[in-house]
Amino acid sequence: MAGEGGMAEGVGFEPTVELPLLLISSQVPLTTQPPFQHIDFTGVNRIAAIPGFAFSILLFYTIIMTDDSSDSSDPIWQKTPVANLVRHVQSGGYYARIRLRGKLIWKSLKTDRISVAKLRLSDFHKEERKRAEAHKAVARGKMTFSATLETYRDRLKGDHSLKERSKTFREERIVALLKSWPNLEQTDVAQISKTDCLAWAARFGTSASPSAFNNTVGTLKLILDLAVEAGARYDNPATHIKRKRTLQKILHLPSQDEYCQLLETVRKADGSWGRKCADFIEFLAYSGCRKGEAARVEGRHCDFEKGEITVLGDPATGTKNWETRRVPMIADMRRLLERIQGDRGEREFLANPVMRVRECQGAINTACKKLGIFRFTHHDLRHLFATRCIESGVDIPTVSRWLGHKDGGALAMKTYGHLRDQHSANMAQKVIFAEPAPTFAPSSDNPTPNQGEVPAPIAAADKKAIAEAKARYKYPWWASNDPLEVFWGQLNEIVPIVAKQRLHECAQQAMGREVFVEELVDRESLKDELRARISETSYDKLVRKLGPQRMSRRLTVIP
Repeated sequence: MAGEGGMAEGVGFEPTVELPLLLISSQVPLTTQPPFQHIDFTGVNRIAAIPGFAFSILLFYTIIMTDDSSDSSDPIWQKTPVANLVRHVQSGGYYARIRLRGKLIWKSLKTDRISVAKLRLSDFHKEERKRAEAHKAVARGKMTFSATLETYRDRLKGDHSLKERSKTFREERIVALLKSWPNLEQTDVAQISKTDCLAWAARFGTSASPSAFNNTVGTLKLILDLAVEAGARYDNPATHIKRKRTLQKILHLPSQDEYCQLLETVRKADGSWGRKCADFIEFLAYSGCRKGEAARVEGRHCDFEKGEITVLGDPATGTKNWETRRVPMIADMRRLLERIQGDRGEREFLANPVMRVRECQGAINTACKKLGIFRFTHHDLRHLFATRCIESGVDIPTVSRWLGHKDGGALAMKTYGHLRDQHSANMAQKVIFAEPAPTFAPSSDNPTPNQGEVPAPIAAADKKAIAEAKARYKYPWWASNDPLEVFWGQLNEIVPIVAKQRLHECAQQAMGREVFVEELVDRESLKDELRARISETSYDKLVRKLGPQRMSRRLTVIP
């Protein structure tokens, strides 16, 4: 039954003012969900007096609702003389408010100054307009490479999984791409064909290095993937470009003599700066750190008790693989750090970076040119560390872990595998099935021992040969309490004067590391490593004491 001025029953529910109301929570906005507020109809009495006026349910969304609390009705947002710019009353900050494609967009302009807010509003408006045009272009099936590149740059900027240097490198590749491909930015991505990509690759590949070429191609593929994602084209034509083969770098590392000469040359040049550069070179060579990692190692990161150095890398991003690692403190590194700590004092050493310089390539270049040796870089000192470790018998997975690789040694095996192969070939020459002939002291006709010859066990040595060998020395190094003298003396003596067990103990004390019994047969490698571990002063003293003072029919010391 239709009421007066109302609708027929069953058509809708339009209660009058006099009708008691029970608001159902599903019929009101979230702001009026329980607990319910009392509704004041005093402000609408005149509307209710209109004959035949029936209230719609929409009226209840606009009725003024009173609040028993003390909340004020002051507006939160304040209008400004500038269109699309509003001010937050409480914070005083300015916000942009624009409507594009039927969508209201808000953004904080991060300022409370209206002059700055005007400039940022203009930039924000232009950026959103550009995005809207790009969206319309994609909707029409047209998208330029410039628009796709803009999207890629936005995503690259917001990708927190990449380090800043990686983002900068991608920008460098974009610059190289646009420079080598004229008018690419204005080209419709749908018009870029496989032929166009291959033709560009042929031109660019003639002048670019394999690394630069491959990374530029990879960047192009990522950009065109966004065009496929947006629906502007069906496939990615850059996938047909093949990568350029990268030739393995030939390492020209300094020998032990060249390394020591270079250190002395750098240390004596440019006063205190030269000494700081020499310390930096030593730190890189003894730790295998990258130059950025080495520059951030502080004294508190050096644990002399555990014999290790903690490498943290950049405070924000860490090391290259985002992880902290620990490298062993070899004997040379310990001597270097102890000297630096003694010069500065413990408090200053612990609170500051160990290295006072962050790079020394200029000093290295000058010294290499002066000495006439191959120029090498900071990173080559990292290769030098790995090379010395492998040649000393450290297994490749362990070296890989010290270097901070996460591939279990795959990269290290590829780079330094030839060193292990050479060591394996040298060891294979020592495997025999026939009974070895007894080893005697060399005669005066042949005073120099063969470098690959293995000392025979003491039990099998001829007593007379041992006595003759001892008679050729003025200094009885075999009876010395200094393990370095015993170890060096036996390394240069073909006759096994020292018992194997004692030689093994002296080797470990002299080398400052665990020495396996199997290593004692490779005397030349041990001599090279020992010389690398001790200072030039100690080495000269050792040679003078055990070498030149031999009597006639002496063995030649092979440094």
